[in-house]
Order: sequence, then C-alpha cells, then structure tokens
Amino acid sequence: MFIVLGIGVCFACFGSSKFSVAFALAPHAGCGGLGVLDVLCLLLFLGAMGKSAQLGLHTWLPDAMEGPTPVSALIHAATMVTAGVFLVIRCSPLFDYSPKVLGIVTLVGALTAFAAATIALAQYDIKKVIAYSTCSQLGYMFFACGLSGYSISFFHLFNHAFFKALLFLSAGAVIHGVSDEQDFRRLGGVGRLMPVTYVCTLVGSLSLAGLPFLSGFYSKDLILETALGSYLIGGSFAFWVGCVTAFITAFYSFRLLYLGFLQAPGASPALVYRSLEPAQPTLVPLASLVFGSVLTGYTFSDLLIGQGSAALGGAILTSPASLHLVSGEFLPLLYKEVPALFSVLGLVASLSAYSLAGRFVSVLWLRSPFVTSLLSRRWYFDTLYNSLITQPTLGAGYRVFFRSLDKGLLERLGPTGLARLIRGLSGMVRQTQTGVVTDYLTYTLLAFTALSTVTGVW
Repeated sequence: MFIVLGIGVCFACFGSSKFSVAFALAPHAGCGGLGVLDVLCLLLFLGAMGKSAQLGLHTWLPDAMEGPTPVSALIHAATMVTAGVFLVIRCSPLFDYSPKVLGIVTLVGALTAFAAATIALAQYDIKKVIAYSTCSQLGYMFFACGLSGYSISFFHLFNHAFFKALLFLSAGAVIHGVSDEQDFRRLGGVGRLMPVTYVCTLVGSLSLAGLPFLSGFYSKDLILETALGSYLIGGSFAFWVGCVTAFITAFYSFRLLYLGFLQAPGASPALVYRSLEPAQPTLVPLASLVFGSVLTGYTFSDLLIGQGSAALGGAILTSPASLHLVSGEFLPLLYKEVPALFSVLGLVASLSAYSLAGRFVSVLWLRSPFVTSLLSRRWYFDTLYNSLITQPTLGAGYRVFFRSLDKGLLERLGPTGLARLIRGLSGMVRQTQTGVVTDYLTYTLLAFTALSTVTGVW
C-alpha cells in the first residue's frame, strides 16, 4: 500500500513514474521544509520496511519460516525479503536528496538490527533463530543506506544471500535427518553423526557472526566503519548499536551450534542415532554455498564497493557531501578493529557460558523473568498487535459488520425482509380471490374508474 502511494506521489510530483525522469528532477524537488520528495521517500521506505521486515512491520518473517527450508533459503533470505533494501538502493538518487528520511532509515535499521538479535537469543526453533538473524542483517543493510552507503549495503546483501541460504539449507538437512525435530535443545550430539552438515552450519554461523576473512566480515565491518566515519550523531549511534549487535549475533550463533550439535543428546537415543547425513544431491548446493560464504567477500569487495566502480552501471548515486566511505578509510586502526573484536568476544562469551559454565548460565539470565518474558515474547510486538489491532478488529467485524449490518440491516432490507413483504402482499392479494362474480365486477369498475381519472388528469 505504501509503495503504491509512493508511486502515486511520484507521478503527481514528476509527471512520470519512470526512474530516469524522477532521478533527473529529484534535486529540484527536495528544498525547504517537509517537501514532496521527503513524503515520496518516506512512503517508499515504509513499503520497504514491510517488504524487508523492519521493526514494527517484521512480525510476518518468523512465521513465514514454517514453510519448507528451500523456500526459506531462496525467498525469505536471499531474494524476496531483500527487495525492500534493493528498492532503497535503487532509489538512491531520490533518498540522497532527502536527509530527513535518511535519518529515519538509519534509526529504524539500527534498532531493527539490535531488537531482532536480542529476540534470537531466546528462541529454540532452529529456523526462527535464523529468521530473526535475517531481520537483524537487514537492519544493517538499511542503516548503511541511511548513511548513504548504498554500494556497501548492496555488497552486504550479496554476501548475506550466500551464508544465510547456507544456514537455512543446513537447518533443513538437520531437520530432515532427525525426523522433523526443530527444537535444537533436543538435537545435541548430531555433530558427530552429521559432520558435513555441522561443518556447513559452522561456516555459515561464523560468516554470519562476522569473523575475520569470511564473507560477512568484509561487508559488515565496512558498514560499521562507514557509520563511524560519517561523523554524524546517527552514524555514531548506528556504529555502537551495530557493534553490540555483532556481539549478540556471535553469541546466539555459537549457542545454536553448541546446543544443536555439540552438547550431549537431549532426545531419545533412538532419535539421535537414526539421524542421517543428507544425500549427495543435497550436499552439492551446500558445498557451493560454503565456498560462497568464504570467498565472496574477498573476491567481490573491490568490484562492488568504492567510488568509481562501474559494476552496477552507475545505478547508485551518492552526493559528494555523503561520501562517508572515504572518511571511513582513514579511521584509526583501533576503531576498525572494534567490530571484529566484539564478534570474537561474543563467540568466547557463548563458549564460556554454554560449554564451561554449562547449565549454570540459565540461572544467570536465561531464566530471569524479565528477560524471558521480554525476549521470548518478541518484545511484545505480537501481543501489542493482537490486543490493539487484531482482537478489536475481529470483535468489530463480528458485532458491527456481521450482526448489525450483514445479519441486521442488510438482511432485513434484503432477502429476509423482501421475502416477508412478498408473503404479506401475496396473502392480501389471495384474500381478494373470493369466487363471487359481483366482487370481480366491482374490482373491474374500480380499475376503470381509476384509469379514467388518471387519463383525464393527464
């Protein structure tokens, strides 16, 4: 709906919905106050929020994970869900002349990255953990766009497709191999029985966590460097939120690995020892995605990012005032190492919590009533929507539209009322059928009198 409204505003403002016309006229439409260009970009971003599951419009994505894992890998991680980010990247000549909307994009993206990562900490469905990590990584892409780092956002989108598809297909192999069990608390010990799947999940998780020299490291760290190099309040906020999110991402990534593959089996021995490695046709895409998760960051970094790169055919425009990528290159080395340091600390903290401290960690925070209720209930977004929107809408639909209008007013004016009227009129007409000739002559005389009167008056 928001995208359709945005297209309407674009047509009303520029007289066309073509990219070439809108991009050429954008510099002349974004001046003074809340201009038409700001409204246009805001509508397009709201549509992109729903498409790419950003905070507030994100609740559909974890529920969509109930579908088959190939669908989750190809659609919900690599293509469809990233279409909102791609829309913002493609419309960079519009967004770059709307700094107000770019600030909103930065804020929403940073908050989405953090909130989705925290929710993933309390999930036990293997696919929902990966789903919330998708929301979190999309937040990184959006706040990179908000800081005019469109090429870096596209680079992260490109890398993310490989390691997230790898994680989903690996999760599908695990679920299929252990008789459709998705709660990874009951999957412990399958790492020794499914070593290839475990290695694939390990590579995908480490790339997701942004460990050095894997594909996720090249794009995620570059996003954070650019955020700090912007020297904006929003950029600094996004940098530190992104670093904390990197810590949390590494933590829940190893949490999934440890509980699902390394700990003692939590299910019955029959279920665990029945687990089988996927067949050869399944291992081929897994192996190709492993290579992509390791090599794409290093191979394509110079091609897809940097000023003057012609890889995208000039489709991305960044104004000279927003070249934060250049400033990010000259940051002190300490700040460049902070994101990778947070990722490593997250892995170490998760390793210490689950393998060394064992179950004692659950006493510390995982069983805290506040943390459990807040994170396991997904920051109460679903509860809030159900109480404020869904239930009142369903109640109004039943009481007002169904009982009062459909079965009330319309029923009385429509089929039921019409049927009663016809029955009543037919009963009155039936009473005139007496079988007496004089009654019929009287009716005839009255009819001729009425007809003559009407004709004479006319």
